[in-house]
Amino acid sequence: MAILDDIKDRTMTGKLNEIEDLVNTAINNGSNPDDIIQNGFIPAMEIVGQRFQKNEIYIPEMLVAAKTMNKGLEILKPLMINQETKSLATVVLGTVKGDLHDIGKNLVRIMMEGVGMKVIDLGTDVAHEKFIEAIKIHNPQILAMSALLTTTMPAMGATIETLKKTELDPCPFILVGGAPVTPEFAKQIGADDYADNAGEAVDKIKVLFQ
Repeated sequence: MAILDDIKDRTMTGKLNEIEDLVNTAINNGSNPDDIIQNGFIPAMEIVGQRFQKNEIYIPEMLVAAKTMNKGLEILKPLMINQETKSLATVVLGTVKGDLHDIGKNLVRIMMEGVGMKVIDLGTDVAHEKFIEAIKIHNPQILAMSALLTTTMPAMGATIETLKKTELDPCPFILVGGAPVTPEFAKQIGADDYADNAGEAVDKIKVLFQ
């Protein structure tokens, strides 16, 4: 649908002043929130993330694209609440101890919230005790952790080790990601899965709850 292509294009290019009219037009033309998210916003942000990783765009462009998507999602959220939607996951999310990077984490949060997940965002520099405390309070289905430095990657393993010693039942599904993280490392530290980017993280969680 052409209007969804327009939403994708304007999101990628950060046309904040155009996105509200486009989203409203899509809704009036019969697109439902899931169509707009899955065929407009998420593909746009996946491309933005890929371009960022290739140094084709930089942090300001990425932030403007995310802000544009978020403005569109604000229009969709009331419609998603009013609709009979399937039960979606609660996610505890954070960047691990010693790591102050939040761009990727914030993008994951935006995409998760965009598809109706409840996200408990603990921010950056999160100690494993804080992750465990949040899990006990919120009882999430998913624990999602990111690390952007090789020196902070071991904190993921420390959190998982502490979590398994706590013997929570049920224990959340553990998803890890970040530039230096690999599937092999995820397996080594006992994570359940690895996501290469924000779009993949959302897709993998959605598969669990279909």
